[in-house]
Amino acid sequence: MPPTRTNTLSNWLRARPTTEDVTLIALRDRAEAWLQESAFPTTRDEAWRFTDMSALAGLTPVAPMELESHAVESLCTDAEVRLLLANGRYHAAFSNLDPSLANVYVGPWSQASAAVRDRVAATIASHTNANKPFAALNAASTEELGIVWLGAGAIVETPISLMGVTEAGDQDTIVNTRFVVVAEANSSATIVEEFITVGTRAGAIVSNAAIDVHLGENAEIQHVTLQREGETSRHIHHIDVSQSRDSRYASHIVTLGAALSRQEVDVVQQGAGTATRLNALSIVSETQLADTHTSVSLNHPHSTIDQLCKCIVGDRARTVFDGRIVVGQQAQQTRADQLNRNLLLSPKARVNTKPQLEIVADDVKCSHGATVSQLEADELFYLQSRGLDRQLSTSLLVDAFAAEVLELLPTKSIRDAIIARVLMRT
Repeated sequence: MPPTRTNTLSNWLRARPTTEDVTLIALRDRAEAWLQESAFPTTRDEAWRFTDMSALAGLTPVAPMELESHAVESLCTDAEVRLLLANGRYHAAFSNLDPSLANVYVGPWSQASAAVRDRVAATIASHTNANKPFAALNAASTEELGIVWLGAGAIVETPISLMGVTEAGDQDTIVNTRFVVVAEANSSATIVEEFITVGTRAGAIVSNAAIDVHLGENAEIQHVTLQREGETSRHIHHIDVSQSRDSRYASHIVTLGAALSRQEVDVVQQGAGTATRLNALSIVSETQLADTHTSVSLNHPHSTIDQLCKCIVGDRARTVFDGRIVVGQQAQQTRADQLNRNLLLSPKARVNTKPQLEIVADDVKCSHGATVSQLEADELFYLQSRGLDRQLSTSLLVDAFAAEVLELLPTKSIRDAIIARVLMRT
């Protein structure tokens, strides 16, 4: 008989803040019921076999403190609307909400109108993330929701900034940050989600974030995620997306920070003619680990999925890619393309890659693959023969490798801001 596995995740619920909101209590209860029957993930679980979380199992984190006064630099300098959750709580001083936007609400759940609450409540009731342990922990610990609601036909031209800021205390801390985006029929917006840490205290941070995105018919969402947390952070982020007929969703994830990070993306196409794009770039060095897990279900005809994940791995760092695309029997005349490309900058850098494409339909165009390579000696020699030193030559080649993902980012201001931070890493 195998030994009993400790339910560390359930134990961490002791660190959650209290709430009296009946909708959030219902969300918590559904997720907690699942957590009570689950166990802390280990490398014996297929979904976690390349990502060892045992160091976290030994933590006894406490509830997060209030954010102290820190300068918070936003990626979206031109964003007219900014919603900031600090250690999981709405922070009015660092937020910039615009109540004049017609048929749009961006703000905390606690200040939303009854009509917006009703619509968002219906979304979170169907997106508890209870099939993923850390996403369920987030749902079971939710104290506040950051809400983006786009009414039917609403079009927001400038990016909407969602910021998750964490600050370590003197003890280890678990911070659960949760956003919800509801785009009604024919609406569109660019959402920029950014995760950073501030302060210099010694406590470790488990930064556990989740976002639910629901797209109505013919809605369009461009979703940018930048993770640049500090070296004391362990960052887990779950993105749960549902797409109605003819909707368009594009995710652009850039991972730069945290000692350990895991991005989990689940997309369900719930109508015909949907289009999904998943782009990701991870740049890690020293002993960092960046793990990207994605799952896309195509269940209706005339839909598409384009996925490109690139990883740049230096020193003793490691990346993991596990991407699964399922083309169901009803998903005729669909197209699915999946590619994972990896660049190793050190002999001790490692990559684990597992692209998966499951096809039941017979009238489809599908492809998937993965590559692992190092810098080409001929390319380095060519640049050095033109007078560039080895370090600059290497940086140019690495930047060129990353450019394919970065050029797909929406709006020039976002591209420029993220490219500037990537250049600091390469």
